[in-house]
Amino acid sequence: MRTPTDDGGAGVERDRFRYLAEVTESLTQSLDTGTAADQLARLVVPRLADWATVTLLAGDGAPGSSARAHRDPGLLDAVDTYLAGRVTAPRDQSALASALLSGEPVHLTALEPDLGPESLPEGPVRAAWDRLDPRSSLFVPLQARGSGFGVLSLVRCGDRPPAGPDDVALAVEVARRGGLALDNARLFGRQLRVAETLQHSLLTPPPQPAGLELAVRYRAAVSQDLVGGDWYDAFGRPDGATVLVIGDVVGHGVEAAAAMAQLRSAVRTLAYDSPDGPAGTLDRVDRVLAGLHVGTLATALVAHVLPPDGTGPRRVLRWSSAGHLPPLVLDAGGGVRTLATPPERLLGVDEPGTRRDHEVALEPGETLVLVTDGLVEVGRRDIDEGMAAVAGALAGLSRLPADALCDRLLTRVLPDRTDDDVAVLAVRVL
Repeated sequence: MRTPTDDGGAGVERDRFRYLAEVTESLTQSLDTGTAADQLARLVVPRLADWATVTLLAGDGAPGSSARAHRDPGLLDAVDTYLAGRVTAPRDQSALASALLSGEPVHLTALEPDLGPESLPEGPVRAAWDRLDPRSSLFVPLQARGSGFGVLSLVRCGDRPPAGPDDVALAVEVARRGGLALDNARLFGRQLRVAETLQHSLLTPPPQPAGLELAVRYRAAVSQDLVGGDWYDAFGRPDGATVLVIGDVVGHGVEAAAAMAQLRSAVRTLAYDSPDGPAGTLDRVDRVLAGLHVGTLATALVAHVLPPDGTGPRRVLRWSSAGHLPPLVLDAGGGVRTLATPPERLLGVDEPGTRRDHEVALEPGETLVLVTDGLVEVGRRDIDEGMAAVAGALAGLSRLPADALCDRLLTRVLPDRTDDDVAVLAVRVL
């Protein structure tokens, strides 16, 4: 961290601008609230304080998350011991409340060297306080969009003098920039939770019709801005067929999750009791999207697993794809085949064209596997390479139940952190 230069007022001002630019650039690197709070605490140490904490309030006004930093990493354990073990801190609580309510910094230029037992219990907590040796503190509110939601606490220790007017003004500006960054992260996190909640509420457990074993998996993207568009669905029709759907809405976040919910409901409704096959369902969905001006683009695959015809346990799989990845079939011996068909347009694309149904027999012991592109394109592989990798990972898993097969497939293909949503739907013919 740069310190003020000694070449007069102009040099001090340049250094201040450089420091504030560094603060702004660092705090805009992440939309994760915890990461941004940690970064803010580190940015003010040691320039403005020997020890700093960032305290963020929860939505109901109760204490929420916090972050801390110390100029001496060896004293972080003392900071943690003090923060976790103090019984009460009436002086600090009053200063925090005053800063939040007034929107102005609260400066305590002298701290009592020997606090009473109501604030510091004997033992490790008092020993930590003595090691830290705090002498003054500055509480600066964190605000954005007209409301306060946290406090930046700056503590100076030992023989370091209290902050002067210039440092107080600089701390206020740092807190202003930090407040904007943290509020953006909080709002983005709230949006992400809405998208995840909406998506998970729609990804329901599959049915288990006689003669079939169904399993599904969904893994959200680790990156906060990539959640929202993948879905699966499975349900029975009155004619005895089991309908399978998998798809991926173009886009991410709350908008994609809302579009996914709308599209999933449309496909489910139109596929349930219509005499149409999968291609007819997709055609009807296209008409709905166009007629209602929904403006959603998505890949989707609709499949019917037909009931046995009475001559044996063999099933017929009938499917149609709107630009989605082809189905995979794992045979009873562990081999995998890809049911590739000529590509057809995505849902929501305003282009003429006839959708087609395709059929194949599914024998007892075979497993149909449908996936989204988050599984195929992991590691930035192209589609052909990714499909080959997924097929290779499926090979030899025919003895596993459908649930265990999905888990093993994800373990073999995905890293611990994935950059895109992943949905998997597996159907074993018994």
